[in-house]
Amino acid sequence: MMITDIFTFICLIAGCGFFFSGSLALLRFPGTLSRLHALTKVDNLGLGLVVIGTIPQTDTLLQAMQILLIWFLVTFSGAAGAFFIARKHYNRRPAK
Repeated sequence: MMITDIFTFICLIAGCGFFFSGSLALLRFPGTLSRLHALTKVDNLGLGLVVIGTIPQTDTLLQAMQILLIWFLVTFSGAAGAFFIARKHYNRRPAK
């Protein structure tokens, strides 16, 4: 039991670190597309680490599958949202 708790703690701390670095990238990077790229990458990785860390703490396989489904849906919606934001940004730029 102690090993799973340590594994969970390490994964949660690492995931929070990625979330924090993504927030810093959102504030510090210069352009819309570079902010969007950095934010989506580190948020997906941070959420993945949080999910991997919480799965050993579940009681049933159903709970673990629900957590994985949430991870998939959030990752998919983040990618779709980033695509639409990037496309809108691309269409608004001035013609050469």
